[in-house]
Amino acid sequence: MNAPSDLSMKSDDVLRVELEVLREEHRDLDEAIRALQDMGRDQLTIQRLKKKKLRLKDRIALIEDRLTPDIIA
Repeated sequence: MNAPSDLSMKSDDVLRVELEVLREEHRDLDEAIRALQDMGRDQLTIQRLKKKKLRLKDRIALIEDRLTPDIIA
């Protein structure tokens, strides 16, 4: 995964595409975790997937913050 400092070097268009890809991967992980839980599968694998999902969520938040302009009220 890319380091947060890489965000400043990317254009907004590139970040929007990356954001959509990360959101899709996040949804896919959510479905995979749910399926593994329903089947009562390996808890270690489920925990690893959950951690990966959290890292994706953090990356998504960083990109959203970069794309959303600061508005002073």
